[in-house]
Amino acid sequence: MLDTLDYAHLEKDAPTWEKVIRKIKTGMMPPSGARRPERPLLDAFANEVEKRLDSAAARSPNPGAPALHRLNRTEYANVIRDLLALDVDVTALLPPDDATDGFDNIADALGTSPALIQGYVSAAMKISRRAVGDRTLIPSQVTYNAPGGFSQDRHIEGLPLGTRGGMLIQHTFPTDAEYEFSIGGGLGGGAVDITIDGEKVDVRNTRSFRLPIQAGPHTIGAAVVDRTRGTGVDEQFSDFRVNSAFNVGGGVNSIVINGPFDMTGAGDTPSRRRIFVCQPASSSEEVSCAREILTALARRAFRRPVLDSEMSTLMNFYQQGRKGADFETGIQQALARILVAPAFLYRVEDEPAGLPDGGIYRLSNLELASRLSFFLWSSMPDDELLELAAKGRLSDPKVWEQQTRRMLADPKSQALITNFAGQWLGLRELAKVETSAKNFDENLRQSFKRETEFLFESIVREDRSIVNLLDADYTFVDERLARHYAIPNIHGSYFRRVTLNAVSPRRGILGQGSFLTISSVGTRTSPVTRGRWILENILGTPAPVPPPGVDTDLEKDAEQVKVTSLRQRLELHRKVEPCASCHKIMDPIGFALENFDMVGTWRELDGKTPIDSSGQLVDGTKLQSAADLRNALLSRPEMFVSTATQKLLTYAIGRTVQYYDMPAVRTIVRRSAANDYRFSSLVLGVVQSDAFQKKMKMKKNSE
Repeated sequence: MLDTLDYAHLEKDAPTWEKVIRKIKTGMMPPSGARRPERPLLDAFANEVEKRLDSAAARSPNPGAPALHRLNRTEYANVIRDLLALDVDVTALLPPDDATDGFDNIADALGTSPALIQGYVSAAMKISRRAVGDRTLIPSQVTYNAPGGFSQDRHIEGLPLGTRGGMLIQHTFPTDAEYEFSIGGGLGGGAVDITIDGEKVDVRNTRSFRLPIQAGPHTIGAAVVDRTRGTGVDEQFSDFRVNSAFNVGGGVNSIVINGPFDMTGAGDTPSRRRIFVCQPASSSEEVSCAREILTALARRAFRRPVLDSEMSTLMNFYQQGRKGADFETGIQQALARILVAPAFLYRVEDEPAGLPDGGIYRLSNLELASRLSFFLWSSMPDDELLELAAKGRLSDPKVWEQQTRRMLADPKSQALITNFAGQWLGLRELAKVETSAKNFDENLRQSFKRETEFLFESIVREDRSIVNLLDADYTFVDERLARHYAIPNIHGSYFRRVTLNAVSPRRGILGQGSFLTISSVGTRTSPVTRGRWILENILGTPAPVPPPGVDTDLEKDAEQVKVTSLRQRLELHRKVEPCASCHKIMDPIGFALENFDMVGTWRELDGKTPIDSSGQLVDGTKLQSAADLRNALLSRPEMFVSTATQKLLTYAIGRTVQYYDMPAVRTIVRRSAANDYRFSSLVLGVVQSDAFQKKMKMKKNSE
């Protein structure tokens, strides 16, 4: 096919040539068995193709045109938090969002339906009442359940020393009132220790009691008093076990909160302080005060100055609410209207008037402020960023970089860990894992997730090279995870950083339980799934799709399962065409990790058969172990950095990266190489790119 293309004008077939570059640089081209030139010659050819495509892109740039971007569920919750100082459980208010290319913030996938609109209306009413303080509330019940399979044999960080298990929750109480608490579970004969905001609660019956509580967020703790051991008091006596069979039974399974009863007022909550920037001293001051409140709220909610027509609408809603009740009810009604406004629910980016089809334009400062904040914080811009945008200061490259670095250092950039890394590295998939492994429980599931989050966070916070994700000489463990990894002398439920030696199999993401578990199936490892995951998420190469009708069940013959290893059964499967060509790509990668079982436990045997982790990559590189695979990936760090950059750019602009974005990706990678591929250099490269700062006007479909 390639011999039919115009090599003098590569840009005519740019999509094809971009695939060629990726396949050559990942060693997948020429295919296995074909004559293979020396690696320097292949690299030189790929570099020449890149150079020509990049030159053509510079002559005819295409920054793309993302669709109208609706706030996804996570962004909606974060904006409510930052706008109203109110944490809400959006899973109970809005349906989940669809994901495309591994992310749930892709504009094309964020559609709108009548059911979703109704959900927004209902959510706006509930949230506005909670934020203002609804004095008409009737008692209702909220139940918090402990995760299924969660062992409560050990002390939990954040709960009192000398206790084991339990639950630690944050609950926002809507008004100053009395509330009933019920603690559920079989407590194994132990007493229950109750705390509110860290202070011990002295009540006669700790299983059921009623207390006056001030409105606002409070942290509720309930744990079993451990009268037999000093777990959490003295680490020397910690006896937490690796397997899921524990001697100590019982625990706190639920906390139920019912109320409010005997209300005394709306209270002084963070939300009310955020909303009521003024209080009218008389009825004559109400309208001006309402306008001041709603202007401040709408400006932040819409991420731009408020139009006169918008203020007129909001004041009408205020007046409607004020007529039948009081000043605060009027504010609540207008706030609900803000929360269903298109300017709130969508990130609108306007095209300049008179721009022809195909015209390229730079986003306004206010639009860029929103792009930057939703990229780094998954939330709205703060006042500092909005002020600079309103003054046109974000057009200054120095100010733009300073704001990017400031926001990256802000605690709200934790959203990059939970949302970006959580989706790229598959951490959200851990919640769905069901496995037959006897040494797996809810505690280990949570520890897997936190370990990888801590690793990625260290790269962000310490501005380390993104390549550390593959070969970090440290990791983060609590006692449960350390025992699983056979790391000695780690006690207690808190995570701490530990150093890994040069031969440790736990260096980097490929040795972590999170990746190894999500890339297995319920009853065994899956070299194919692990190989595919690495191809797609580390090397950025789409994995081959099995042809229709191919039988992929390796366990249908129960007798064979008893006497053969997984590798032996896969090798039989590979002998059948058209399976062989695909498995030659994926299987050697997965086989290199076979010493890790389906939940990442190190092993030497598969049943009674010794593990064989040897193999050969399609480029001829021989592998004997997970360390060899890691070194093979590290031999081409720019390929992993390119994949990380594509993922980051996809997440940042809310659209799938296309072939015409690859020159920008290569520019980011080349520039970041001078800074050892530090995370900040990738982020700065993304936000300084045309794909982030500009758009192209697309042709409208003719009727």
